[in-house]
Amino acid sequence: MGENTVTRREFLILSGTGVLVTSALGRDLALAQAPTIRQGYQTNIWGMPTYYLLRSGALEKRGLKFEEFAVASGNLTMQQMVARQVDLGTYAGQAFVTGHDKGGLVAIAQIEKVGKTSRVMARKELNITKVEQLRGLKIGNQAGSSIGNTFVDIIAPRAGLRKGDYQEVKMNVNEMVAAAAAKAIDAFVTVDPYCSIAEAEGIATTVVSLYDYDPMPVFMVATSEFVEKQPAAVVEYLKAWLDVGRDFKQNPAKVADVIYTFFTSKGYKMTRDTFAKAMGNVEVDPGFPGDLRPYMQQIAEGLLKEKKISAIPDWKKALRTEFMEKARG
Repeated sequence: MGENTVTRREFLILSGTGVLVTSALGRDLALAQAPTIRQGYQTNIWGMPTYYLLRSGALEKRGLKFEEFAVASGNLTMQQMVARQVDLGTYAGQAFVTGHDKGGLVAIAQIEKVGKTSRVMARKELNITKVEQLRGLKIGNQAGSSIGNTFVDIIAPRAGLRKGDYQEVKMNVNEMVAAAAAKAIDAFVTVDPYCSIAEAEGIATTVVSLYDYDPMPVFMVATSEFVEKQPAAVVEYLKAWLDVGRDFKQNPAKVADVIYTFFTSKGYKMTRDTFAKAMGNVEVDPGFPGDLRPYMQQIAEGLLKEKKISAIPDWKKALRTEFMEKARG
């Protein structure tokens, strides 16, 4: 056998290596051609896992670049995505179903559950303990948000309150604690860390937790164009999310430091204990739970009944599970 002759075993080894190298090169080439991801997120506690993702280095590790778009509430991110100003963003089920109906948006993962972070609160001195006691009062609400819709469509009606039975004061969730402190509103529907701040400072007390009505899964949502044009980038992006999910479970102190710094840099005054209590209500676990479709079907039927969407989504088109399956593989 000559020195330049390759044995069958050597050929198979080299061929296999070539397949792996070609596959890796193909992925790297696809990522090199990928655009900068326009990432939307809300600046309340729901958006903080995404904020941590952007600060963790997990995206850069995967060869991904990003531009961030921070807003007060997820329904604003949804509107930006419908207008194609943002590629990816997080929000709860109601906003997602609305965005799918209005702009063909698709979910590529469930990132977290946040029902424990959201509450209906009332000024402490009013001593309100039941939703029905809110009759005739001024209630701060971020109209169109998932928590706002849950209050108006589910919580209030179950307590016998129709829309005319209270005065809805439309405002962003990050304005509500100050408005309650100034007695401009009597109660409000908000989300952490504002709930925990209001409670810690003696401004308001909890009337009811939204978790009692809805566990509130939060989705990472994408425009349909982005997933069709950049499938390799979507898979790498979700791999970064799986890395971040492990950080939340295995290194919570590191995560807390990054997020606590965000809120204190914005001028919010809260102790680390208050912040830890708020973050403890966020359950981060990127994936696609098997019981998701019945939950989403119920939300969609409610929105259709309220004439907020035109039709029940085709869940095979709305919930794009294949990208997460590849990321886990």
